[in-house]
Amino acid sequence: MGKARKRAASRVKRPAAPSTAAAPRAPKGGVVLIVALRARPGREAELEKELRALVAPTRAERGCLAYDLHASSGQPGLFLQREIWRSLAHHQKHWETPHMKRWNEGKRPLLASREASFWKQIA
Repeated sequence: MGKARKRAASRVKRPAAPSTAAAPRAPKGGVVLIVALRARPGREAELEKELRALVAPTRAERGCLAYDLHASSGQPGLFLQREIWRSLAHHQKHWETPHMKRWNEGKRPLLASREASFWKQIA
């Protein structure tokens, strides 16, 4: 093999090894909140826009360890939030922020349902 071919072969990108990194863990005394939200018919895009607007300011809050938004791949208008907070007190202060007050005041016309539950991480 010539020098040019060897150089080209060395630049071929190999697939990355699968990640073994774990998602952020809730610390002792921390809380995990899972929220499922279903949009009212015809309001799917508007609900998604409003939920996306919460992500950046919430992630910047003191005590927020993770705040993820997911959209169902099989059910349009169904969203899931996974939140990890350093403490319940941090989560409660989260509801006092301007972006959450705005969300709380405007969410009713967008939502068909909302289910929220706190979880503890066991593994």
